[in-house]
Amino acid sequence: MSIEDYGGGQGTQSDVLVVTTNDAPGYRVDRVIGEVFGLTVRSRHLGSQIGAGLKSMIGGELKGLTKTLVETRNQAMERLVEQAKARGANGVLMMRFDVTEAADVGTEVCAYGTAVVLSKE
Repeated sequence: MSIEDYGGGQGTQSDVLVVTTNDAPGYRVDRVIGEVFGLTVRSRHLGSQIGAGLKSMIGGELKGLTKTLVETRNQAMERLVEQAKARGANGVLMMRFDVTEAADVGTEVCAYGTAVVLSKE
């Protein structure tokens, strides 16, 4: 598996700048639009659950579950960006992820932040 299978984040060609900081150096906040989020819930794959159960007995990384979580986080972030664009934003400040169990059937991942309109200083 390649590094792309275990990492994510925003591509270099995005129309919306997403940062985890309170501000974006080199940019001025012209307008705060408000909170935006992207949400997805993924069920567990039976094969990966069995593999995870066996792997947990001997230890080590659960690579199948890691890959699924990366895909899930990337999907949540894509939805966050879509929401920001739909509201007229070109930036999201203070982006965070929240991950919770969803009724013992899957994992809920929410990417959230503050949508803003930025301009270069």
